[in-house]
Amino acid sequence: GIDLQARRQIAEKSPFMPPDAVFREFEAAFPYEETPDQEEAIRSVLEDLSSGTPMDRLVCGDVGYGKTEVAIRAAFKVAMEGRQAAILVPTTVLAEQHQQTFARRLAGYRVRVENLSRFRGRKEQAEVLKGLAQGAVDIVIGTHRLLQKDVKFRELGLVVIDEEQRFGVADKERLKKLRASVDVLTLSATPIPRTLHMAFSGLRDVSLIATPPEDRLSIRTFVLPFSGETIREAVEREIRRGGQVFFVHNRVQTLPSMEKYLRELLPGAQIVVAHGQMAEEGLSRAMDDFAARRADILLCTAIIEAGLDLPNANTILVNHAHRFGLAQLYQLRGRVGRDRHRAYAYFLVPKDVALTKDAMKRLAVLEELTELGSGFRIASHDLEIRGAGNLLGKDQSGQIHQVGYELYTQLLAEAVAEISGKAASQEEEPELDLRIPAFLPDDYIPEAGVRLEFYRKLSLSKTADAADEVEMEILDRFGRLPRPARALCDLARLRSAMRAAGVAELKRGDGTLFLVLSPHSSFDRGKLVQWVTKERKTFSFLRGEILSMRLPGEGPDEVLSAAKYLLSRFGTGSSI
Repeated sequence: GIDLQARRQIAEKSPFMPPDAVFREFEAAFPYEETPDQEEAIRSVLEDLSSGTPMDRLVCGDVGYGKTEVAIRAAFKVAMEGRQAAILVPTTVLAEQHQQTFARRLAGYRVRVENLSRFRGRKEQAEVLKGLAQGAVDIVIGTHRLLQKDVKFRELGLVVIDEEQRFGVADKERLKKLRASVDVLTLSATPIPRTLHMAFSGLRDVSLIATPPEDRLSIRTFVLPFSGETIREAVEREIRRGGQVFFVHNRVQTLPSMEKYLRELLPGAQIVVAHGQMAEEGLSRAMDDFAARRADILLCTAIIEAGLDLPNANTILVNHAHRFGLAQLYQLRGRVGRDRHRAYAYFLVPKDVALTKDAMKRLAVLEELTELGSGFRIASHDLEIRGAGNLLGKDQSGQIHQVGYELYTQLLAEAVAEISGKAASQEEEPELDLRIPAFLPDDYIPEAGVRLEFYRKLSLSKTADAADEVEMEILDRFGRLPRPARALCDLARLRSAMRAAGVAELKRGDGTLFLVLSPHSSFDRGKLVQWVTKERKTFSFLRGEILSMRLPGEGPDEVLSAAKYLLSRFGTGSSI
């Protein structure tokens, strides 16, 4: 990360011309009054374009604050000079929508705007690809499909990334590699803590659009226990005033039963269902029906969290709100209140669930920050709730399985200590390295922030009980743990056993485990000598103090159980 940042700062690119008459005329055609912040952001972006260093600017503005217009002007500028612009958005639905917005705004200019996403057929996609390679397509809007190997540009001048936190780490890396010498403009309503951190520390330029467009009322937000009564009242009030309702239920498996429940609760309402695993036609049809107001309620998973612009939907209900991260809830809430009506957001939590402290905090923050323009502050809050998880390279979760959980926790501890002004005490943290896959897979816990939260909790659990508790919470929120995740919890337990036994190091070599006692350990070293003399096949000494134990096999499970067995001989109970 740091390397690329440094490279960007010294990279050069050929600057674009300052705005000309054509551009000024295009600006004048904007149907709304620019807010002062928006004008400022546009000016900065144009200055960046006409400078010789690649732009790396983050434009933060709340949902519906006119960030899109900033992107449209930049793309127009680039296209008018014969270079190409790529607009990267997180969902197919948003790609469609942006394309309509861009096409509307650019009508009458010789600028060809295309869309590349799963919604498009093979043949259409091939056409677009050909157009990009030959330079016939000026602006392309697409999902991460744009990052695939077969996409070649004739002359790429600008990349716009919309809602950066929604892309996978790998996507972002590929994006950066795309060209260290291309102008990059990132739009975000809720900056991710790490981007925030970089923004605060001056590694990226930031424009903040904090003035709401005229006539937008803030969103009334309620956090309530799930009840039919609440739902009926909220939905009926919205339908009575001629509006529509989003109902977010983020478990595909239980959507059908939720649909049945809503149909019985609200017999008069028209309901359509949408989720990411549906066939394209079905999804497209559901969205169209809802957009065309042929349905009152859109029952869906969190696929609506980014950018859908449906001014007639002004009530949103989010079921199991405690399972979402702060940025996600905030994004979801931003789906409503895009019109002049007062909007309502209901975050529903199960009656009987004891919420974790962090979940309570997240919901409380949202209830407080109902005024417009709070997106940037949300991310700052998130920074506090999550702690310093934004310190490490590759993504929010610091590429744990590469850095290794070890190094990660150590870096985290040192960084946190540094921030709070005390040097990390070196001796206490035992070193454990079994070289087995131990991490939380992205497809198991998709949201980086949530993954990070659990890495942090595990790294802070100093006892086996504490680690068990975290494991239970993960199980409770995300279902059965895949192997690498189970292994991660096992390592946390092993580490607590090491602390208890005064073991400083436990590492895996070729076919062996090495163990070193800490100088403060009260364990009788005479016992080690006994083991080595009595069980020669299993134990031996290496360079005096290091105990070596033969591994029965090399599989992750065998390695783990051998490590558990070894530590159990140090009399640390059987809680591992």
